[in-house]
Amino acid sequence: MNPEWTTFLAAQGFTADDASQFEHFGPLDAELQAARNGTVIAPMADLGLIRASGDDAVSFLHNLMTNDIQGIAETNASTAGFCTPKGRLLAIFLVWRENNDYLLMLPKEILPPLLKKLSMYVLRAKVKLTDATDERALIGISVPAAVSPAPTFLDGTLPRQGVSETDGGQLIRLDDTRWLLSLDPIAAIRRWPDITVNATATGLAAWHWLEIAAGQPRVTIATQEVFVPQMLNMELPAVAGVSFTKGCYPGQEIVARTHYLGKVKRRMVRARLTNLVAPGTHVYAPEAGDQQCGALVSIAPSPEGGFECLVSVQSSAVAAGDVRLGAPDGERLTFLPLPYTLN
Repeated sequence: MNPEWTTFLAAQGFTADDASQFEHFGPLDAELQAARNGTVIAPMADLGLIRASGDDAVSFLHNLMTNDIQGIAETNASTAGFCTPKGRLLAIFLVWRENNDYLLMLPKEILPPLLKKLSMYVLRAKVKLTDATDERALIGISVPAAVSPAPTFLDGTLPRQGVSETDGGQLIRLDDTRWLLSLDPIAAIRRWPDITVNATATGLAAWHWLEIAAGQPRVTIATQEVFVPQMLNMELPAVAGVSFTKGCYPGQEIVARTHYLGKVKRRMVRARLTNLVAPGTHVYAPEAGDQQCGALVSIAPSPEGGFECLVSVQSSAVAAGDVRLGAPDGERLTFLPLPYTLN
């Protein structure tokens, strides 16, 4: 994050076990309850930005991503994946325009290798890729439907993944209840007192739980090259991360074949568990014996106690209702509803 923004947040009481990631402002349980019941504001300290600029930026990105980058206007953002030639996800981005440039938001831990990987495709294209993490302060806002009124700086007319200009930067609507502010760090510092009025400032754990409750996947170091997009529900309207009409990209043949042959055997579902385990941990089911039938996508503490997770797993195992974590005799997952259907 930008040094001035980092220093400012520390002065507000934003603390961390690791100096590179701010975790919380106050007691974790209080922040989780606030995220469930009211409006929260979360500095998204674990996310970074890649900036793509130049005459060929749009065509360069369009030819590499799973979604239609050419269709991104100044008024909309898009989720898009970047895959290996075998169709396995290396990253999931949120992409939007900033004037003539494109900003790609992704977990900060995979940004350096992804920036290097993408740069290998530049060749003679007129495009420049840079780490823009320090150029913007990223702030997540969650407003449950039952909370009224919403903060005045939110544009209630924006559709999902709509983008509008705001004081010092841009406002992006992620879904029905979650928003993203991408601000100049100085503007973020200046606006902090206003955007936190009638809202609780929270850390990453609360925001990660909100992301899981929304059924939105992310790819981290532990899960790179583990999932094809459909295993993370990316072609469904609620995630909207794949276009089947945009043309070729790395792994496109695999992704398209999975779609048109109807062979999506694994889906991402939401579940509750007692113990904290790492993303990428395998899950098992009686029907698969000692062979894994899926993997954990993401995990966060739950306001109800314990943890909630997103897990990509064989649909038949979910239907049978017996999926175990880490080993065939491991903890049994308790499945929770997603805010969208898997049909």
